[in-house]
Amino acid sequence: MSEISQDTVRLSQAWGASFGDYNYVKWDGSVKTRFDFQDLLVEISENRAVTVESEVQPLSTRIMHRNRRLDKLGSALADLTKLQSQFDSDAKGTDRKGTLKQSSYETLQEVFGDQVDFTELKMTKSEVEYWLQMVKSKIDSLNNEANKDMTRLESLVDRRDEAYSTASDLMNKVSDTRSTLIGNL
Repeated sequence: MSEISQDTVRLSQAWGASFGDYNYVKWDGSVKTRFDFQDLLVEISENRAVTVESEVQPLSTRIMHRNRRLDKLGSALADLTKLQSQFDSDAKGTDRKGTLKQSSYETLQEVFGDQVDFTELKMTKSEVEYWLQMVKSKIDSLNNEANKDMTRLESLVDRRDEAYSTASDLMNKVSDTRSTLIGNL
């Protein structure tokens, strides 16, 4: 009982409750002794904030990985656009071939996998135009996903901030209430 403060003992005596009445297992597995409902509310608010925070991290990681893919696709799009500009405007699809950069080829393989059916870095005008459309479509798709995830992230951050604010407000109110109660004893 040396760990229990004198204030806690006084409140326990005043409310007629024993510490055993308020033992529970916290979300992290530790056993906590509570002596009032206010402390339990604070604990719930803290747990809510921790839960929301645990959802934020994986979402942030997913957004970061998607942004890397978008960067790579943007570079590939720039390379394909540059390659397209090397063809004459009236060139036919099967005329001469242009050379794609190795990094762009690797990005296409990484993103599109088996759909990349050319093994050389040489491409005809029609192949360049096809891959330009494929890359643009993939970038649009990833941007749509990114917008949804950013909205979700904003919502989670708002919920997290609200939970921390609620926990802080509750802690202040509990402290004020205890001070008043102890002062009145």
